[in-house]
Amino acid sequence: MNFTSKLLMLALSLFFVLTAHAQQIEMPQASPAATIAQKIGLTDVKIEYSRPSTKGRKIFGELVPFGQVWRTGANAATIITFSTDVKIEGNEVPAGSYAIYSIPDRNEWTIILSKNTKLWGAVGYNQEDDYLRFKVKPGKTGQKYETMEVGFVDMTDTGATVSIKWEQTRVRFRIETDVDPIVMAQIKQLVIDQQPTNPGLYYQAANYYFTNNKDMRQALEWINKSVDSDPKYWTVHLKAKIELALGMKKEAIESARSSMNMAKEAKNPDYVGLNERLIKSIK
Repeated sequence: MNFTSKLLMLALSLFFVLTAHAQQIEMPQASPAATIAQKIGLTDVKIEYSRPSTKGRKIFGELVPFGQVWRTGANAATIITFSTDVKIEGNEVPAGSYAIYSIPDRNEWTIILSKNTKLWGAVGYNQEDDYLRFKVKPGKTGQKYETMEVGFVDMTDTGATVSIKWEQTRVRFRIETDVDPIVMAQIKQLVIDQQPTNPGLYYQAANYYFTNNKDMRQALEWINKSVDSDPKYWTVHLKAKIELALGMKKEAIESARSSMNMAKEAKNPDYVGLNERLIKSIK
């Protein structure tokens, strides 16, 4: 075999090696990756995890041993990210990303937030990287969860509960966010200090005061400015509710009737019903 033939054979061999490495068979993952995101108050919360399945195995106490650090999922560590500072089970947690580890036990789980988010599962886990540890009680689910599921439940304006379910075990922990100081700072900046010409800002400020049972006289002043500038059926309806909260029943009925007529004209049956029920509650 001459030199040219040898060179050609070498080139072909290299081509086949590279081609073999480039080709892969695509198939379903045993523990598919998942991402869930939720706005809690004014905070963006995201959880990235992989979802293992039972596949006929006994999970807690066997596949996931009691008393040992678990990745709280499969594959890479489960990561939770907060866009602002939060409280978890009453503990202050700064904005950022954390790995969620856990130590399951029969009657109590330890939930761990680790500052090290780069590990593959719990391999290399070091307690010195912990930012927070807290205890939660496991519960039983009403059905069997073949595949691990993480979700947000019990939503409020300022908080939500993270629920982790697998097999027939459920654990939960509460996230609370600090909404009021942020909103009040915006109201001061945009409404109190600036005296805006935008009626929508007055409506938003009045609605926040009403919803959170703050100064109703101030709320009435703001909603009046909004309604006087640009009356809408929803702003007039808020005015009626604020008037009722202040004991101004006659004025509240008049405002509710005005809002109802506007809603009828706009063909919005929801607000027609809201005003009808409000008037009925006053009489």
